[in-house]
Amino acid sequence: MKIVVLDGYAANPGDLSWDGLRELGEVTVYERTSPEQVLERAQGAQVILTNKVLITADLMDQLSELRYIGVLATGYNVVDIPAARKHGIVVTNIPAYSTMSVAQMVMAHLLNITNRVALHSQAVKEGKWQTCKDFSFTLTPQIELDGKTFGIVGLGNTGTATARIAQSFGMRVLAYSSKSREVLNEKGIEKAESYEQLFREADVLSLHCPLTDETHHLVNAERLSWMKSTAILINTGRGPLIDETALAQALNEGRIMAAGVDVLLQEPPRKGSPLIGARNCFITPHIAWATQAARTRLINIAVANVKAFMEGKPQNVVGP
Repeated sequence: MKIVVLDGYAANPGDLSWDGLRELGEVTVYERTSPEQVLERAQGAQVILTNKVLITADLMDQLSELRYIGVLATGYNVVDIPAARKHGIVVTNIPAYSTMSVAQMVMAHLLNITNRVALHSQAVKEGKWQTCKDFSFTLTPQIELDGKTFGIVGLGNTGTATARIAQSFGMRVLAYSSKSREVLNEKGIEKAESYEQLFREADVLSLHCPLTDETHHLVNAERLSWMKSTAILINTGRGPLIDETALAQALNEGRIMAAGVDVLLQEPPRKGSPLIGARNCFITPHIAWATQAARTRLINIAVANVKAFMEGKPQNVVGP
């Protein structure tokens, strides 16, 4: 079986192995593939693995031998699912491989904003502590999280894991979720009756919902106006959950205190983003998923998905 990995570098920049996949067939791994190269590289393959390379209906029309598309991520919007179904092509994804890594990044952003460890460490290296008249100095307010309200949109695997960590900091967790009040109460989580309640009460608001027509620009100018001036917004979900222009304006005008984001509308932000220069906006380059532990799980699950497909028992199948 011919297996082609179209953009393997992000998942495995060289510190992991594709050997498990090579046990299943003839494997070619490309670090990156441009749209113009996809057809040539995928020609004759029965199995394609992709992370961000688009697999379109037009492409599938020209790949007569293609039987399986494995998405090396949880989101699968890079594949035209109806076209795949039409051609009888199985499409799978990698669920829940980075749950704890993403939850950890949420807290990394939160602690960076509340304590600014790197900023103070750099100040010490620059000699500012040595010349200080007192035994202690601060460049930014030091904020205690105990007793504050941690708001969450979406209580899937990552949202629930993040909630547990927030609770360990002594925070009250308030969530907007389709889950019942009884189910949330069992986890020590309060159910928000509306987005307005959540946005108004949250000291920290973290986004963990999928990107849909309903959640596109979930954070917009109106909802930002509901938030406290001391509030912190964190997004490790999807960039389009936030209206970036509205958030930049709210930050620059001091209507909310800070934001920490790991995702943007366009990645990389080649045309720029209003958030890059915004006041108190801290941006990481979509790395929450990228711990070695999470990437190891991703590749192991990807191999298991391909093996299950070959055995006639596909798992983690996506689409309608």
